[in-house]
Amino acid sequence: MVNMRRLWRGSEPGREKARSTSGAAGLRTLYKDYGNEARRTLARSGLWLAVPVYVLFLFTDLVFIPDVSDITIPARFLIGGTALLVLELQFARNRRAGELEATCAAAVVLGYVVWLVPALQTSNAEAFSYYAAFGAIFMMGVNLFFSLEFGLAIVSSGLIFVTFLLSLLEFHYSAPYSLAFTTFYLCCFVFTSYVNWKLNKERFSVFLNAREAELQQRQAAERGEALLRLSITDSLTGMENRRAADIRLKQFWERWRQDGVTFAVLLVDVDFFKKYNDYYGHQEGDHCLVTVANALADIVAPLGATVGRYGGEEFIVILEVEKSSEALALAESICRGIEALDIMHAQRLDGFGHVTVSVGATVTRDVPGGKLENVINEADRALYSAKASGRNCTRVFDPNELPGGDASENIAAILKIAIQQNLVSLVYQPIQYLQTGEIGAYEALMRLQLLDGSSSSPGVFIPIAERTGAIIELGYWAIRRACCELLIRDIVDTVTINVSPIQLRAPGFAAQVASILAETGVSGHRVAFEITEGVDMEIRPDVLGSIQDLKQLGIKFWLDDFGTGFAGLSWLRLMEFETVKIDKSFLHDAANSAGAKVLLEDIIGLVRNRGHRILVEGVENEEQLDLVKSFGIDAVQGYHIGRPAPPLKHPIAVRQTGRHRLQASA
Repeated sequence: MVNMRRLWRGSEPGREKARSTSGAAGLRTLYKDYGNEARRTLARSGLWLAVPVYVLFLFTDLVFIPDVSDITIPARFLIGGTALLVLELQFARNRRAGELEATCAAAVVLGYVVWLVPALQTSNAEAFSYYAAFGAIFMMGVNLFFSLEFGLAIVSSGLIFVTFLLSLLEFHYSAPYSLAFTTFYLCCFVFTSYVNWKLNKERFSVFLNAREAELQQRQAAERGEALLRLSITDSLTGMENRRAADIRLKQFWERWRQDGVTFAVLLVDVDFFKKYNDYYGHQEGDHCLVTVANALADIVAPLGATVGRYGGEEFIVILEVEKSSEALALAESICRGIEALDIMHAQRLDGFGHVTVSVGATVTRDVPGGKLENVINEADRALYSAKASGRNCTRVFDPNELPGGDASENIAAILKIAIQQNLVSLVYQPIQYLQTGEIGAYEALMRLQLLDGSSSSPGVFIPIAERTGAIIELGYWAIRRACCELLIRDIVDTVTINVSPIQLRAPGFAAQVASILAETGVSGHRVAFEITEGVDMEIRPDVLGSIQDLKQLGIKFWLDDFGTGFAGLSWLRLMEFETVKIDKSFLHDAANSAGAKVLLEDIIGLVRNRGHRILVEGVENEEQLDLVKSFGIDAVQGYHIGRPAPPLKHPIAVRQTGRHRLQASA
């Protein structure tokens, strides 16, 4: 696989160490390392808190054993200061947490012993007999306050307990007192040791859970890395697939836009591969593709180019170049290299007996409004030109070359890939209801972008789509897209969509529409189909049947461009339209001619007598709006209300001089 390592970079550091720390010994080592820095900080802050508290107990020395306080109080300062000094030296030298905790434990034990020894010399025996109970605080400190490891805590608290027992021999307490205080110290020892054990057990459980989570995360990361490799690798050839190629294209494109690094894209297509597959079988076809892929990788490898499988029998090559001649030279090398493989192909339509490829190339250049998609489109146009020139040849995209001798045939070819290549889109023009002043509906209008980035007029590509039958799939796409872009998001109550007579005559059209409505969860009552009066549409039983089936779904029908054709009155007689749209030409003429104004008024009266709602198209200024308002019509549409625009994310109705405009960005 060529350059695959650049796309996927696995992280290995630390894995060998993790694998080597298996077993009980390794687990203990990991546990000691676990939270080392946090434990160091905890031990330091703990001792800095404990020492001041220990020193403050000098006031109790003055109360209970004042005769020896001149010894115990300096002893407190000595032990506390020494402990803090040792701890800070250890911390500065970055000693491990275990050493700092040992210092804390030693400080507690010594703090008790150094205080107890002179305190035993007091003459205030009765007071000291009660004061001695405070020694249990030291035992609690090593077991609870500092959160020491269990073994260290047992040793420390055990030394405190033993020291107390030895003090009984020195001070000669009564037997009941000795028994009571020994029992008290013993209970403190057992209780605090048990709590310390529970805390250590809990910390170990937290460590195990963290360790398990870490292992699961690592396994998930490794699975993710494996899935990533699979997702960007073509399973047949082992080279990068289309997804990886698209990622790399974006990387090249960003460098081109930011640093001006020119690159070329070459599309390589195996000539007559379907014939090869049909004749020799799929297994041989796969072998042929693998052979071509390996040869292609070897050809481009010296140039540091990226190569991947871009489609069934199509490959893509991407590399940095300085001029188009470099791309052409590589394309010719590819053609010669694949032909030299001498793979037999007896079913070619051109009589050539071996497998060959056609190559289309393009090189990035400064173009206003240039997009990454245009690069692929240009390479595809160059490839199309190479195949049209007899195959087994190369072509570099020429921006000055016309799309083809027959523009309509070029558009017909584009319509076949328009949906897959996102060349077709919808814009929406608002419809205002005059009674409420609200934008109550949008008309969906289709737009087509050509491969060179220019646009084709609906008046050009719609008839071609009807002639070639492409209008069927485009129509289904438009219905689904309008539902998703506006109705699902509740941007408007109704969307109107133009339907062609070809669609209405298509078998199963109503069933397919019902499937789209079910898929999107949109009620048919929110969709209106516009039938254009001006089209040459016979009033046939199958068309009327399709319309009735669609009405059963709740879909409304509007008659568009009324007055421009010859079938309008017949349609009004045969079926009930929810709305009739009067062609804009009548409104524009009425503004300049009294007779035309009367004609418009008569047409409105005719439609109103039939009971249909009336919409006037082409309202382009305030005077025209006032005119149609005077006729009492239901709705208007035109540039004065709003121009066709992409789907609106946040439509806002703004009242301006008695009308509503749509103010939002696409």
